[in-house]
Amino acid sequence: MEKLRAMIPYLAVILPAFYLFPLLIKDTGSAMFILLGALPLICFICSVFYGIRNSFYLPYAVIVAILFIPTIPIFYNSTAWIYIFVYGAIALIGNAIGMVFGKMRQ
Repeated sequence: MEKLRAMIPYLAVILPAFYLFPLLIKDTGSAMFILLGALPLICFICSVFYGIRNSFYLPYAVIVAILFIPTIPIFYNSTAWIYIFVYGAIALIGNAIGMVFGKMRQ
């Protein structure tokens, strides 16, 4: 339970990004910028900071991926399903990098 509580501040940044940034989509170019630029960057940065403070935790990446699922029928079409795995992988990599930085800091 303590591990889940430690995730809240990081997920509190990712969740609004997943649900508010798509409101800025006007055309294909802005959609690609958000899906391939802004959201992965936010996901990665939050995951690195989570890894620094809390070490590596696989369920963190799974939760990040799950949080993206409801956005697909709301904002995107069926071709966006791949981003579930992309954002989960980005969170996993960021979390692992953060763990390394966290261990170096100690």
